[in-house]
Amino acid sequence: MTDFGVVLIGRNEGERLLRCLESVLKLTNRVAYADSASSDGSVELARSMGVTVVELDASKPLNAARGRNAGFEALLDAHPDCRFVQFLDGDCRLVESWPAAAIDFLQAHEKVAVVCGRRFEAYPDASFYNRLADEEWNTPVGRADACGGDAMMRVEAVREVGGYDGDLMACEEAEMTARMRERGWQIWRIDADMSEHDAAIFQFGQWWRRTQRSGFGYAQSYRRTQALSKPVYGANLKSLFVWMVAIPLAIIAFAVLLGRPTILLALPLVYVLQVFRIARRRPSLTAYGLRASAMTMIAKVPELIGALQYFLKPRPRHAIEYKGN
Repeated sequence: MTDFGVVLIGRNEGERLLRCLESVLKLTNRVAYADSASSDGSVELARSMGVTVVELDASKPLNAARGRNAGFEALLDAHPDCRFVQFLDGDCRLVESWPAAAIDFLQAHEKVAVVCGRRFEAYPDASFYNRLADEEWNTPVGRADACGGDAMMRVEAVREVGGYDGDLMACEEAEMTARMRERGWQIWRIDADMSEHDAAIFQFGQWWRRTQRSGFGYAQSYRRTQALSKPVYGANLKSLFVWMVAIPLAIIAFAVLLGRPTILLALPLVYVLQVFRIARRRPSLTAYGLRASAMTMIAKVPELIGALQYFLKPRPRHAIEYKGN
């Protein structure tokens, strides 16, 4: 496994970055870390461990896409013979067996540009929001449309599409993999543990900001991929419009036109029924399942806010942050 390297990104990850670096350096010394203006000593820590460090210029928008591009270029400047690159967020630990499994898959499937595995939460029971994140990462095994922030990629494919779109504030992986698929490349999720993630989401406000950032990313990535044969996040945006705009306006309009205010009682009823409909898709109906299903509907509010933020102000200063140390 001498022909792969690792690109890490982070901002004020503290102890999480230390755990990340330790997990990676067990496997390779070909590591580049791109830092987004941290103030907690992350840069000094990475340099002390012999890692190539790139410090992003904070006068320009800070986001994961810029960091990954900068780290990718720094990695290949130092190790131009790398054929594969593992992108990894600084709040994750790399599973020791993952690189070999990922590279074996890429070598056996020449049309595959990206392969990802199971990202799982380090502390799923530490909070309700961490458990939600753990479920979020458990994506279906098989051919996929996109990957998450952690993935092993073929350097050739990343080069071919010009890397990530550095203007994207979120969902940059889906936008780049859409361009890869347009060129005939494939994206796969295989049945193997890949990385341990530390969401560290303990408050509703953190979850809200993270979800709002996703909504911004949905709108931004959809707009960037509209010209492709298969744009991303169109279904997500349609769902936001239907549930948060069309349905409420339709019920209010009926109540006004018919002069029957009691029709407004249908509004909360529609959402309650949808929550139960979502919950029924789970193996069993539990209190947690009902709560998680309710959060699926509640999430449409911050997602819609994020999407509207993009359409009103498409070039924000920096990506939305949702957690501290």
